[in-house]
Amino acid sequence: MDTFTIGYFVGSLASNSINRVLSKALISVAPPELEFHEIAIKDLPLYSSDYDADFPPAGRELKEAIAASDGILFVSPEYNRSIPGALKNAIDWGSRPWGTNSFARKPTGIIGASPGGIGTAVMQSSMRSVLSFLDAPQLNAPEAYIRFVADAYDDDGSVKDEGTASLLRHYMEEYSAFVQRVLAANAPGHIGDQEPDSAKLTR
Repeated sequence: MDTFTIGYFVGSLASNSINRVLSKALISVAPPELEFHEIAIKDLPLYSSDYDADFPPAGRELKEAIAASDGILFVSPEYNRSIPGALKNAIDWGSRPWGTNSFARKPTGIIGASPGGIGTAVMQSSMRSVLSFLDAPQLNAPEAYIRFVADAYDDDGSVKDEGTASLLRHYMEEYSAFVQRVLAANAPGHIGDQEPDSAKLTR
């Protein structure tokens, strides 16, 4: 059986993040052909084009981790009806300098947990717009907006509630199939500007 390396982002920097719990739960129910590594975001400075000529170590490590991944999974809360700043900053790092967009052609999944009923739906809508611009194919269905109930999970991320486990398992099975479809369809090569527009480099 082929295996596929999935880099995953946790969009919260909080030590007690419910989305970190969710990421562990997703890994616990994922198909065996998926192998996971977290792509860290907490040490990244705020992105500026001033760094484009010489990325700091944290920026280079992030781009290398994305490049080493067959697919990317975003597990994130919703802040003020949008993408958390730390996660958006990481996406900006991964997409620059212009013409070296690390997300291009990477099959992506978006999922998130919230204590409220909205379950990160608006954040996910914002993410889809960003990822579309970055030419990152997205799993559009099933959608997964998780209302977090602490009693459904053990401390190690395993899922105690069978209904929750079934939902997460289905999502990960669909994501695995999507990753394989995208990778099978991709031709070798890299999408990016061969001759970057100088105006874009100064934004």
